[in-house]
Amino acid sequence: MTPSDAPHSRWSDLDRPPLNVAALRRGLLRPGGLWTSLDVVETTGSTNSDLARRAAAGLAEGAVLVAEEQTAGRGRLDRAWSAPARSGLFFSVFLTPGDIPVHRWGWLPLLAGVATATGLARAAGVDTALKWPNDLLVTVPKETPLKDSDKLRPGETALREERKAGGILAERAGNGVVVGIGLNVSLRADELPVPTAASLALAGAVSTDRETLLRGVLRSLEHWYVQWRAADGDAAASGVQEAYAAGCATLGRTVRAQLPGDRTLTGEAVAIDGDGRLILSTDDGLREHVSAGDIVHLRGAGDGLA
Repeated sequence: MTPSDAPHSRWSDLDRPPLNVAALRRGLLRPGGLWTSLDVVETTGSTNSDLARRAAAGLAEGAVLVAEEQTAGRGRLDRAWSAPARSGLFFSVFLTPGDIPVHRWGWLPLLAGVATATGLARAAGVDTALKWPNDLLVTVPKETPLKDSDKLRPGETALREERKAGGILAERAGNGVVVGIGLNVSLRADELPVPTAASLALAGAVSTDRETLLRGVLRSLEHWYVQWRAADGDAAASGVQEAYAAGCATLGRTVRAQLPGDRTLTGEAVAIDGDGRLILSTDDGLREHVSAGDIVHLRGAGDGLA
């Protein structure tokens, strides 16, 4: 039977081979390292939910759970996250920063964003920007038809636009935190769930090998997490705050924050404070610290640039 005759085979899509669990374990699990176990499942509803259940029953820090396919992945505000099997990276890790003051744990999803962006820059050659608080953005060519006034002149490059290629969700579980990362890797344009989505492949990644990407992100996450813990969770002293601000596409933009309680706030995003909150400068001269909310980029920070 050929792969095309077997739609349920692990090799049914030769462009999307399964992960090699043994190779991943050899490359990531080492004495004294952060990662203590790594499991890959064919399909699951949500790696975050699965790992959270295991954490409630007692789980060592550094457990990694990867799914070849997620059928009920969740983003912020319980938004669905799904993609074709083996088209992306869908994984969760369990961290127990028990000696770090709990009020600093809110930096973990932002830290994970920094780690993912820096890991992908090395492993995929793709610049990944961070949309506060937990989205991963890449730039892809604009698909809208060019007007005569927009036609490219010699030496110019095609207009590009930011789109979401991934997201991060952190949840308290057991005596620690489960951090889930979902990333579109090889999705083609006709497979995107919404027009505002993208993938590393569409962004021109030099590599879409998922094992290379997973190793790169997990090694980067270990580096930043160990550094943050060594600084007692101080985001400034560990360099996490500066790194996040440097890679944050939200800063410098006029944004609309849709806050809990149906409250809306519009202003310029000017900084990330020491607690990981977004600081907005409003038209009336006030500075508002936003700790939770849905952020819509309106304009600024290079919008419309080639």
